[in-house]
Amino acid sequence: MAKEFRVTPWEVRGNVDYDKLVRQFGTQHITAEQAREIEELAGQRSRFLDRKIFFSQRGLSEFIEAHRKGKRVALYTGRGPSGGTHLGHLMPYYFTKYLQDAFGCDVYYQLTDDEKYLFKDNLSREDTAKYSLENALDFLAAGFDPARTHVIINTKAANVLYPLALDVAKRVTYSTAKAVFGFDDSTNIGSIFFTAMQSAPAFLPTVLAREKNKKAPPVPVLIPCAIDQDPHFRVTRDVAEKLDYPKPSLIHAKFLPALKGGEKMSASDDSTSIYVTDTPKQVAKKVGGAFTGGQATVEEQRAKGGNPDVCSVCAYLSYFFEPDNEKLTERLDAYRRGELLDGENKAYLTDKINSFLKEHNERKEKARKTLEKTLLC
Repeated sequence: MAKEFRVTPWEVRGNVDYDKLVRQFGTQHITAEQAREIEELAGQRSRFLDRKIFFSQRGLSEFIEAHRKGKRVALYTGRGPSGGTHLGHLMPYYFTKYLQDAFGCDVYYQLTDDEKYLFKDNLSREDTAKYSLENALDFLAAGFDPARTHVIINTKAANVLYPLALDVAKRVTYSTAKAVFGFDDSTNIGSIFFTAMQSAPAFLPTVLAREKNKKAPPVPVLIPCAIDQDPHFRVTRDVAEKLDYPKPSLIHAKFLPALKGGEKMSASDDSTSIYVTDTPKQVAKKVGGAFTGGQATVEEQRAKGGNPDVCSVCAYLSYFFEPDNEKLTERLDAYRRGELLDGENKAYLTDKINSFLKEHNERKEKARKTLEKTLLC
């Protein structure tokens, strides 16, 4: 019997059955028509859509339709700053950049330093402040337009977020919070309130537009995020119309698997993840120890082939590092036939990752010059 998985905003455990998770959360799969419409707007295809890495949605068609009608729209995504940035964090950033180009809109990037302080006993507020700035630089390194990108560090932007969070909090009962998040009597009261802070940026574009023009129409918002964050936004969508804001739409990503196989990458075990700060030698060592779908010996693999469906090296190529669909198919087929060995596959991935990190970190250094301009205080 398959081991049961668990997905919450603070914990992902087990091998996730994404079809089952869609049913549990009550979301819908992204349709071929929705993917086609986004790719038409962007003027190019996205491997994240082609390969169903972003696979689930709420209200996506409504957001696309609003844009097609000429309405101003916005994007909102974020990160909980509990440590350094690994490849699993970067994947949604690069897709969000693709969406910014497709919709020609502003992006709001929230760093929930308050959340991590409340939920992580080992983190001080100084820790979360430091990680927030570093995480923001990694976000900006994905190539966002600084003039249309707004970085929100919760404790620094409380004057902007807190009034909105209060409006949300007044309309969310403790009973709802317990049912959605599993809180109990031992949960600190800050954690119970937090989802109101995560809701606030979904309404912020409308608020800022109405500050300039009281008659400004509402601004529909699309939230690209990993699917574990969906519970927060179910609450957000429930209260949106009560507050005279449009319900935010969502587009959900799968998790980049751990290098050791199976579960999501873990920030608490850096051997399962590739960080942007890893050296080429560290990358080679981590990839060298990755879980694969190969056989016990070279002879067996030549005879029987490998299984790319369970191979973390193949997963990394599929999710991120082989953008060309034809090349990816050829490589995976060669692996299945035993023509490509694990060592060759690992060497190929190592080169791809190191090349990517070099370019990313060069852009990150340049982003230090623009970070201050993007901060929303």
